[in-house]
Parts: sequence; C-alpha cells; structure tokens
Amino acid sequence: MAILEIRKAGDEVLKKISEPVVKIDRKIRQLLNAMAETMYAADGVGLAAPQVGISLRIVVIDTGEGLIELINPVITAQDKLETGTEGCLSLPGVFGEVERFAEVTVEALNRNGKKIVIQGTGLLARALQHEIDHLDGVLFIERAKTIHKGQK
Repeated sequence: MAILEIRKAGDEVLKKISEPVVKIDRKIRQLLNAMAETMYAADGVGLAAPQVGISLRIVVIDTGEGLIELINPVITAQDKLETGTEGCLSLPGVFGEVERFAEVTVEALNRNGKKIVIQGTGLLARALQHEIDHLDGVLFIERAKTIHKGQK
C-alpha cells in the first residue's frame, strides 16, 4: 500500500461536504488500507478521506485500542460537554481548545458493508466527532475557543 498525501488547510477538498459511499468494493477496501497506513505513518489518531483528497464519507481511527474503520458514519447520540485540546494532521503544529461531547454513539458500515455501532468516551468520542466534522467540511479551528502553535 502507498502512503497518501495529507491535504493541508486551504485545500478546497477539506471544505466540501463528502459524498456517501454507495458501494463498498475492493477499491474502497484498498482506500481504507491506505488511509490506515497513512494515519499510522503520520502518527495520527484519526484520518478522514477528504484529508487525502477523496470526498467520500470514510474515516479511520485508532486511539490505542485498535483500528476502527467507518463508512458513512452518523452520530446518533451524544451526552455531556467537555473541553479538550485537539490537533489535526491537516494543520500541523496547530492546536486548539475545542468543546465536544464527552460521550457519543456512532452508526456506520464496516469494510464488509455490515452495520456497526461504536460508543465512544474520552479521546475516542473526541476523535469520532473531529473526523466526522471533516466529512462535513469543518476543521477543528472553526470550533476552537483558543488556538495556539507548538506542543499540545
């Protein structure tokens, strides 16, 4: 698999609302593989297809508990707000304090087209919301209360 180019802020694909995946085929599974490889190579915890220039509703996440692949993810429940620090592979060296839900439930399809339900708290909840925002053309800096450069 190849490492894909991560698009940076200013690239118009990052501002578009992504299209739903209508057919999960070999090409989509190859994209999932390449996205995961790219995320790990960049030392990220999540990556959305628009970040690699593909305007489809696909996300990969690994907060340390194993790879999660989501196709057409939708947040179906959320609870309790909290503020935390976020960064983004599309905005290297930029961090911000963002208010997000502390608990979320997400429904999506897996690489085999089966419906899955993910319940996330803490970092996973934050990553799910951050990556789904990418699918809607929203960067974390648009939600940040404060923004700073450098280390978390």
